[in-house]
Amino acid sequence: MRILGIESSSLVASVAVVTDGVVTAEYTVNFKKTHSQTLLPMLDEIVRMVELDLETVDAIAVSGGPGSFTGLRIGSATGKGLGLALKKPLIHIPTVDGMAYGMYGYGGLVCPIMDARRNQVYTGIYDNREGFTAVREQCAMDIDDLVDELNNMETRVVFLGDGVPVYRERIAERMTVPFSFAPAHVNRQRAAAVAALGCIYYEEGRIETAEEHAPDYLRKPQAEREREAGTAPHNFL
Repeated sequence: MRILGIESSSLVASVAVVTDGVVTAEYTVNFKKTHSQTLLPMLDEIVRMVELDLETVDAIAVSGGPGSFTGLRIGSATGKGLGLALKKPLIHIPTVDGMAYGMYGYGGLVCPIMDARRNQVYTGIYDNREGFTAVREQCAMDIDDLVDELNNMETRVVFLGDGVPVYRERIAERMTVPFSFAPAHVNRQRAAAVAALGCIYYEEGRIETAEEHAPDYLRKPQAEREREAGTAPHNFL
């Protein structure tokens, strides 16, 4: 089985190929460039370096949200374009699931947090000790409510994601159970985790066509929320 993984839900741009349970290639950049500048050149480099025939890919796993609206749209468009051109199915990987799967085998709860601003995070709670289980499926919630919920579970927790630098001090102040922050090599999104989890979902038949695939933003864009609330700036031109 060969799965191509695409991750573009945050500042991280990442492309990977997992073949029969082995990461054949991964190209990850965490830098301020638009994903439209990075994803396809990264894929081209992987294809060249490992002499990959994209026709041999069984499916394309795409980090499907939540995350950056622009990043998700670019990743989705890239995956859909490849799926249509190659006539391959897509696998929708919830972003937070993919992040948590990268900590597979951790002896406690895994809690990815992505900064959603206004004291909110995109998050989920996962138990990877025996298999991969979502204790709380991905959602948007208040960081203080999340910490309270974790404390009530009375189990060791590891945090990861771009929400950690934003809320690190608050987490440290409020946590009453043992906790830690994931090290650098596993503390952000990675396409290898998206592709690896995609292998499992593929075997379970959790696939979709390129036409069916769409990002899951979890909440509306800020401009749309402001417009509905009547707080968007008026354009008098």
